[in-house]
Amino acid sequence: MKIRIIILLGLLFPILATAQTDNALDPEYGGRLSFTLDKKIVRRLHVSFEEEVRFDNNFGAFDRLQSTLSLNYKIHPNIKIGAGYALINGYSSSANAFKNARHRFMIDVKGTLKFGDWNLSLKERMQLTHRTGDYNVYQNPANALMLKSRLTAKYLGFGKVEPYAYFELRNYLNAPVINAAYDGINYGTVDGLVQEGDPGWFLEGFNGGYINRYRGSLGIDIKLNRSSTLNFYLMGDYCIDKEVDANAEGTILKSYAKETGFRGWLGAGYEFAF
Repeated sequence: MKIRIIILLGLLFPILATAQTDNALDPEYGGRLSFTLDKKIVRRLHVSFEEEVRFDNNFGAFDRLQSTLSLNYKIHPNIKIGAGYALINGYSSSANAFKNARHRFMIDVKGTLKFGDWNLSLKERMQLTHRTGDYNVYQNPANALMLKSRLTAKYLGFGKVEPYAYFELRNYLNAPVINAAYDGINYGTVDGLVQEGDPGWFLEGFNGGYINRYRGSLGIDIKLNRSSTLNFYLMGDYCIDKEVDANAEGTILKSYAKETGFRGWLGAGYEFAF
């Protein structure tokens, strides 16, 4: 009987090697508040600083404090390039303490075309997020690399009130690649009975790319005067995350699951330009 199981697992291994469970998460909602200062240095060159606070768990918990410094230069009337740095201080409500900070570096290219009262823009952002502190090297890369592509349409025909909508894709470029035998319940070896805890999985690197966010937003900018702008928006994320749960030594793969779910955000911001 044991020999038959071994043969069966051997035949199924090409399919089981990339097997994963699929988990649908409950929808979750939260809020974002931001304050931005934008300073013109010289013609076409601006520096800006943004402070943002986020709430999650259906508005019931403080999620993070994020500080962003960026530099933008308009190299052409229709093309703008930029670079930035963000300090991300996430908060753990269960531990009542801030997590290890993350450092994010960004490079942007944005092109804009005007059609009558409409502005249509495409923004490409490459971002690298560096983890600090202790983390499991078998679950996440030290530097997560993402490519964001955002298409925005804004209407300028209402004077000081400018409604807009955008759609964005986020590509995870260096996700973990897992090779493991899976019998529908446990992960383990293919040279014997599949038992939870048996070494039989392999982390084959961090080159697994996939789209992990589909984002859409409806918002409105309200220009109070030449310097001050209010922003209000609704934003929705359809999230796809391939979660790896392994022990710190890398000998046991506890689970490998694709988690999908929706997150909704209600946001407001104020910008002062000078």
